Parts: sequence; C-alpha cells; structure tokens
Amino acid sequence: MEFFRDTNIDFLGKKWYFLAFSLVFSVAGLLSMLFWHGVPLSVDFRGGTLVYVKYAEAPDVDKVRGTLQSAGLHGFRITTYGPDANHELLIALDQKDTGGQELDQGRNKIIEALEGNAPAGKQDLNNASSVQVAKYLLDSDPLHAGTDAAERYKAETQAILSYRNDTKGGVLNSIGELSAATKPEVVASLKDGFYLSGFGVRNVEIVGPQVGQQLQGQAMRAVLYSLVGMLIYLGFRFELIYGVAAVLTVFHDTLITVGAFSLTNKEISLTVIAAILTLIGYSNNDTIVVFDRIAENLKQLRREKLADVVNKSINQTLSRTILTAGLTFLTVLALYLFGGQVLHDFSFALVVGILIGTYSSIAVAAPILVAYQEWRAEKARSGVVPAKARA
Repeated sequence: MEFFRDTNIDFLGKKWYFLAFSLVFSVAGLLSMLFWHGVPLSVDFRGGTLVYVKYAEAPDVDKVRGTLQSAGLHGFRITTYGPDANHELLIALDQKDTGGQELDQGRNKIIEALEGNAPAGKQDLNNASSVQVAKYLLDSDPLHAGTDAAERYKAETQAILSYRNDTKGGVLNSIGELSAATKPEVVASLKDGFYLSGFGVRNVEIVGPQVGQQLQGQAMRAVLYSLVGMLIYLGFRFELIYGVAAVLTVFHDTLITVGAFSLTNKEISLTVIAAILTLIGYSNNDTIVVFDRIAENLKQLRREKLADVVNKSINQTLSRTILTAGLTFLTVLALYLFGGQVLHDFSFALVVGILIGTYSSIAVAAPILVAYQEWRAEKARSGVVPAKARA
C-alpha cells in the first residue's frame, strides 16, 4: 500500500524553512528551561512525597491549594487523578531533607492541613488506621466483649475498614453507613469518637532526595548510552558522518520534546524518560530507513549530485514514512485523549516525539549529511564531485 507514487518534492530546497522551524521551537524550549519553568522534574527525581487523595464530592482545587498554603506548605503541585467521577487529587510535596523522619512529617503535614479544624477529641474515620480504630473500640468496649475483647474488636475493625476501603472506595459519606458492616452498638460508639473529613488518603509514596538524584543520574546515563550506541552502530553500518547526523537529529528531537514539557509546565517523570528513550529508537529507525535508501541509490546513481540522490531517496521512502508514522501517531493520540491522567504525560511525550521524529528524519538528518559532504568537497577544492565520491 502506498499513499504517494513518483513524488518529486525538493526537500533539500526547503532546508532553510526547516531550519527556521527547528530554531523557533528549540529556542522557545531553551528559553523556557532557562528563564521560565525550568526543567519540571517530578518527585521521582526531586525527592518528596506523593499523596493520593479521594474526596466524597468533587474537590475545589483552588480551595485545597489555599488550605495547604495556609498550613505553611510551599513548592507543592496538585493535579487531578483518575476519572472525574472518582474525585481524586494527586498532591506532590517537595522535600529537601534526607531523613526518613522528615519525609514522614511532610506526609503528616499534608493530611493535617486537609483535615482543617477537626472536632476536639475526635479522630477522622476516613483516614484512621486499623490500630487507631481497634484501640478505640477496645477502650470504649461497646459490645461488652469481656475476655475475648481484643479478638472481637480486631474482627470488627477489619470489617469496618474493608467496607470503607473496598465498598466505599476509601471515603465514607456518613458513619451510619457502617451499619451494613458492623453492629449498631459499634456504629453508635464510632459516632462518639470519630468524625468524617470528607476525604480519604488512598496511598502515600515517599521518594528520598538521594534516591531521586540517583534516578536522575541513571536517566541521563541511559539517554547518553543510547546515543553513543547509535553513533557506533551507524558508523559501522554506513560512515561516521551518518552516525553523527543521526545523533544530532535525536538530540534535536529530545530538545524539542523536553522543551514542550517545559513550555506546558508538565513534569518529567520516569515514565516520560521511558517515552523519550522509545522515541530515540523510533526516530533512529526512521532515519536509518532513509540513510539505507541513500546508500543504495549512491551505488546506482554514481554521476548525480549527492543532493539529488538524497532528495530522490527521501521521496522513495516518503510513503513508507507517512504510513508508519501516521498509524503510530493515531495510536498514541488515542492513548493521550483516552488513556487517563496516569498516562497523560507519557502519551504527550510520544505524541510530540513522533511528530518531531518523523519530521527530523526528513528535514534535519538528510540536510546535515549533505551539508557536511558539500563542506568537505569545498574544502578539498574538488569542484563538482559525483555523488558516490562525495559519500
């Protein structure tokens, strides 16, 4: 199947337009990284605390942000998490300290700030642990359990928390709902000692700053190793200039993709690094297809100029490029639109990267190759050199 047959587009004749396009987006990304948003790293790399919060009703994000700021918390990020009907927020808190105790304090500060002015002498049942519930029931002894009180209230606690977490998704709307899970005497006792805050902390993840720095270093090394491996492979497969052109092209793609994250103030996490590594391989594969066709045509079109051979090669592979990139783009676009908040940044990197990677294989890699060979020919003062000699 082909979209285009016998095309004769002068891609190299439009190289200055391509250069201007690349410069605009590259410079915009660099300026954002240097002077505006910087490189927005996630907690994976910065270190800190992630708190996943589920609300009984749709939360007011601005109000939550103001509550946290009033509690003295700064440098945090709030994003919606999961489907809108779930009423979930993800709160990321920066943490500069390296000790585990300080990280626990950061977690507790978020919970205390969200709970606000709790009734005196009462605990929040939506965020109470099994130890807290069991201890309260054992002390109040609503069932007059006697000698086996510890075991009986342990079983009651498990039933209560199972109903809260599994049946109600982690958030109770009223303590009276627990009548479906435990005895009326227990429910009445819980009303005396607990209240409901309207939210429940579903999960807490803590990443120490030292671990974040290690992950950041590993991510940088992974990208660097992939570029070096690409350079070595293409140097053996074709010539060194092919490898250099491919590495510069991938650097161009990565710069624009990271710049897009900075411009939109989206955080770069480990999953985004995985997407960038995927894009390096994708862009490299597309570039190799074009380079391979150039190498084949150089053997047959020995007397033509290199620029003409490169143009012909790009036109010959254009249908394959559009088909492959188009189908892949539709897939990742669907992932971006319908994949949910968890995959949003990952799929955003793929959407931007596939567009730029496909463009750069045609508009960046090939002009670099031709520019180098023309520079070498001019330096050698060899005049008009056949394409095979130039390559």
